[in-house]
Amino acid sequence: MSRVGVMVLGPAGVGKSTFCSSLLNYLQSIGRRAHLVNLDPAAEPGEYEFTIDIRDLISLEDVMEEMAFGPNGGLLYCFEFLMNHLDWLDEEIGDYEDEFLIFDCPGQIELYSHIPVLPTLAKHLTQNLGFNLCAAYLLEAPFVIDKPKFFSGVMSAMSAMILLELPHINILSKLDLIKDEMSKREIKQFLNPDPTLLSSIDSGTNPKFYSLNRALVQLIDDFGMVQFLPLNSGSPDSVSTILSYIDDITQWAESQEPKEPKDEEVEDDDAFGMLAAGAGEE
Repeated sequence: MSRVGVMVLGPAGVGKSTFCSSLLNYLQSIGRRAHLVNLDPAAEPGEYEFTIDIRDLISLEDVMEEMAFGPNGGLLYCFEFLMNHLDWLDEEIGDYEDEFLIFDCPGQIELYSHIPVLPTLAKHLTQNLGFNLCAAYLLEAPFVIDKPKFFSGVMSAMSAMILLELPHINILSKLDLIKDEMSKREIKQFLNPDPTLLSSIDSGTNPKFYSLNRALVQLIDDFGMVQFLPLNSGSPDSVSTILSYIDDITQWAESQEPKEPKDEEVEDDDAFGMLAAGAGEE
């Protein structure tokens, strides 16, 4: 079996930790072994304890107190420290060779948009530790209410896709928050961003920005990279659908050990014996 994992990304407050917990719960409910890896030095455990926790190496609270850094500077220091001590992460992960790892990443997008921390970590996991890794970028559904904000989120997702250089899925989270404001049909046009949404953006924008709006939407359309999967973390069916995409990307099924022919022969013999016994009774 190969090593499989998913890096869960996205801005603060989009529901990354909730999704990680829902994914872990679903995996355990179907009998698959999975673990949470916390990469946020400021995070606190939620419903599930972290199996691997960056705070066992370094915590944001300690850095801010001892180094007199602010939250952002402290976070960058924590990740620079992690990059210099990747042997710690290697040792922690080493105990989980054949299990599914869920990497819960911090919400500061500068960790992959401005400085190459998460791209470097992703490369280490895939090239040095042999992971089949998928990135899952979350954007919260209320963004679709404000279309300029939505396209800004799409640009952020596309930036993550380009910079991480990983197989990638994008997820529209917190759908329950807009179920009373938009129909499923209306939401569907945002799952595969439609350039025709441009007209409604222009209607509420200063005409000076029409050309900029058009250029951004055209860029998104030209790349054709960003599509979203809908997520309702409280729905097992929704989580199952997203897991199926992750499994396809990471080739989880292909990495499973094939059934031994001997086991199949034993089952066939047992079945034949039962049939023979039944015939004898007749």
